[in-house]
Amino acid sequence: MNQPDRFELFLLPDGMKKLDIVADARIPNAVNIKFEREDHTLGNLLRCALLQDPRVIYAAYKVEHPLFANFVLRLQTEPEHPPTTVLRDVIMVIISQLEEFKTEFIKEWELKRIADSDTY
Repeated sequence: MNQPDRFELFLLPDGMKKLDIVADARIPNAVNIKFEREDHTLGNLLRCALLQDPRVIYAAYKVEHPLFANFVLRLQTEPEHPPTTVLRDVIMVIISQLEEFKTEFIKEWELKRIADSDTY
């Protein structure tokens, strides 16, 4: 009863930053990136896409607490490639894949609608 609506967990309050990037002093070319108001959906998508990039040495994420919608992504890249640049490149690849998926989905949906309208 006292639990807030689920969608409120994903609304970013005024003044809160979406990302907090902290360089890892113990490991070269590594960062910890905290994503606010996101969950496993984005965390796993980013991790999988990052691991497919040959510039990435290590990529993993963890949800700090199941009641709070945030996770920390740990990323280590090859020395000549900054982690933030690699992350930006991978995000652009994901966006282009989603655009392609959207285009294909709309095309198939329209074909199904046309096929259904032809049947009596």
